Formats: sequence, structure tokens, C-alpha cells
Amino acid sequence: MNKQLQLFTGKDCCLCEQAAQLVQQCAPNWYSQLQKVDIKSSPDLYHLYAARIPVLKRIDKQAELGWPFDAQQLTEFLS
Repeated sequence: MNKQLQLFTGKDCCLCEQAAQLVQQCAPNWYSQLQKVDIKSSPDLYHLYAARIPVLKRIDKQAELGWPFDAQQLTEFLS
């Protein structure tokens, strides 16, 4: 199965872990499709997301949800 949800993260990012936990708690089906992407793996990603992480991206809709977000915003984003 292709990963349908990406979480752009950074090393030792506590906010990124909070975002991942929120996905796991509120949308376990989506969590199984979550791919964590370290923004330092690519200069382009770093320039796009360095000041914005964590950011969730839906591959199917090419939509992004930036932190901070709560359970309701996450649910709406994934519906």
C-alpha cells in the first residue's frame, strides 16, 4: 500500500511527535499510512518546511495542514 499521508518532521522535534500522536489517536487508519519525512533529507524540503514543521500532507489531494492543529481540524482535513 502506498503511503497516503506524509508528516514533515525534524530531528528531536517534540511538536512533530505530538502531531504524530494526534494522528495515531484520532485517525488510526490514516496513521497506518503515515510516512515521516525528515526535512533535512532534501535542501528543497528544508527550505519549504524549516520554519513550519510539523506539517501533514495528503498525497491524494496535495493538501497540507500546518501545526498547530487539533483533533477537529485533523478530522476535517482527513475527511
